[in-house]
Parts: sequence; structure tokens; C-alpha cells
Amino acid sequence: MSTKKEQATTLFSNGYNCAQAVIGVFAEENGLDKNTALKLANGFGGGLRHGEVCGAVSGAVLAIGLRCGFCVERDFSQKAYCNEKTIEFINRFREKHGSILCRDLLGIDIRCPIDHTTPEARAAHKSICGELVASAVEVYESMTFEP
Repeated sequence: MSTKKEQATTLFSNGYNCAQAVIGVFAEENGLDKNTALKLANGFGGGLRHGEVCGAVSGAVLAIGLRCGFCVERDFSQKAYCNEKTIEFINRFREKHGSILCRDLLGIDIRCPIDHTTPEARAAHKSICGELVASAVEVYESMTFEP
């Protein structure tokens, strides 16, 4: 297991959500302090708390944006490049897992916040989410980025 995967799974097992665990290991190397990254990603866990896009995917997309996102007005080539890398990540993750939606990946409909507290959701969270965090880190690390 890569060091980043180990760090991300440790963050996750220490109570950070899936998005926080992924962005947390890539933030500082991409110019954002870890605490700020963890705060920004807080609401992305559990598929935006509604079973939508997996938080591990969201965390990786945030990391991609930090790494190659555009911030210069009208820099459409950089914007296009970041979009391309985001789509590449999503396609690779989806190919590996069949979906990018939290509820599909967990096999449980957690569209209502109360749904996250059921015994089934807690069991799925324990048995599946850590693996998805590790997988998102692995997919991100396998991608090549222009300097």
C-alpha cells in the first residue's frame, strides 16, 4: 500500500470523512494547508450527506483542482486541462467500481440524513468506505499530470 493510501485510510479510521481523507493527503503538496482542506471537504462526505457523488471521488476532484485547476481569468486551456483530468479520474474510478454515487457503491439508499445512522449504513461505511478512500488515492496517484 502506498504511503498516501495508508495516510488516507488512517485519516478515515480516525473519524474524518471520505472526502477529507483523500484531500487531506494531497492538500499540502498542492499548496493548501491540511487544516483548511479538511474544513473545506467536511460537507462532501456521505455523498454530500445525501448519497450522491462519493466523498472519496469529491476529495480526489478537489485534489485535481488544486493540482491543475485554473485561476487566471480566461485561461481556457488550463480550465480544459483540469476538466480533462477530472473526467479521466471519474471514468477510471467508475470503471473500477461501477459507479461514483455513494448510495450505489454502498448498496444502500442514504438520501436522507437520518439514513446515515441505520445499522446497515454504519456497517457499509465500516466495510466499504475505507476501501473506496484507498482506491481514490490509488487512481489519483496513477494519473500523470503535466508540470
